[in-house]
Order: sequence, then C-alpha cells, then structure tokens
Amino acid sequence: MKESILDVLLYLFEHYFTDDSVPPPTGTSFLDRDQLANGPLLDELAQAGFSPAEIHKAFDWLGALADQRPAAGPARPNGPIRVFFGPELDKLDVEARGFLMFLEQHGVLDADQRELVLDRALALDQDELDLDDLKWVVLMVLFNQPGSEAAYAWMETQMFLDEPEPVH
Repeated sequence: MKESILDVLLYLFEHYFTDDSVPPPTGTSFLDRDQLANGPLLDELAQAGFSPAEIHKAFDWLGALADQRPAAGPARPNGPIRVFFGPELDKLDVEARGFLMFLEQHGVLDADQRELVLDRALALDQDELDLDDLKWVVLMVLFNQPGSEAAYAWMETQMFLDEPEPVH
C-alpha cells in the first residue's frame, strides 16, 4: 500500500488536474469536496493501492488548499524577509528553503503564496520534504491560484526539464 498523502496528491494531480486542465476560476476549487469524498474516484484510488485514511487526508489537504486561497490584490514588493523557525527548519532543508526564496525573488511566488506553500508543505505527514516534493507542492498551489497561469507554466517547465534553471 502507498501510505503518503503526497503520493495520493501526485496521483490525483497527474491523472485528473493536468489533463488539459486550466486553473479554476476565482471562488472554485479544482474538484468539489463532495465529488472527491464520494463516487468512483474514491474507489479508483483504493484500487490504485491507497489506504482510505490517506485518501481522506489528501482530500482534506486539497480542501484546505482551496479554502486558503489568498485574496487577489496588489503584490507587496520589498516585503519583510521570511525567517524560518521550528517545524519549518525541521521539515525543509536548506536547499528547499533556498528554492522558496528563489521563487519569491523571481516573482514566481508572492509572499502570500509562499506562506500557503509552507502551510501545505507542513500539512503533509512527512518528517522531511526534499526539494522535489516541495516543487510538487508549489505546482499544486500555483495550479489553484487565479492569475498564476504564467508562474504555473514556468514551474511546470522547470519540473520536467532535464536541466532546470540553476538556483542562485
């Protein structure tokens, strides 16, 4: 059995969210919670080897992502510097934290989106997240953010290139 929330999320993302999908309009989520919690999708995930507990945790994770969508507004340039502490330091290594800074400095993420990525990364039931796992979380967050189509496309390109842009 596959026992990770992230495994369930990646399965959903790869099989449902990216098949010629576009980010949802403001005020909607990419799958309705009732649609997720009931019906053939639940059975399909169980047949794919995911436990019911992990499936429901993944649905809760997606629901929280949809509920925490930052309000659209002007970007806050030159905002405060983000200081990581406690569980963030334990779960995200230097490379992952540096990648978040890189994304923010290059306008891929704004401060609110960075905080949402951190929240969703910490909500995963893993002791540590490597850089690849964090990139998937960033991709899922951007997919759910209205107006982030260009950032999503850039991030998707970076994930699937043989040689992604270097992080400085």
